[in-house]
Amino acid sequence: MDLVDWVGFAGVFQILLAYILNVSKKISNESLAFILLNLIGAAMACLASILMNYLPFIILEAVWAIVSLIALIKYFRTK
Repeated sequence: MDLVDWVGFAGVFQILLAYILNVSKKISNESLAFILLNLIGAAMACLASILMNYLPFIILEAVWAIVSLIALIKYFRTK
């Protein structure tokens, strides 16, 4: 595995971890941990997709990161 694979793996792991923790009721989908896991994970997966030049996942992960960024902004505006 090269660096691109590791970045992509780490990003996808964070997204899946956020999902598993949410489904198991360990964290809320409105918690800072959930939002940050999704934002950082999606950004890392998007970077890996860019480096692999795979457009479908670039779009998917970029939108995921943007939505997570919007959630983060809303989180801090309400606090």
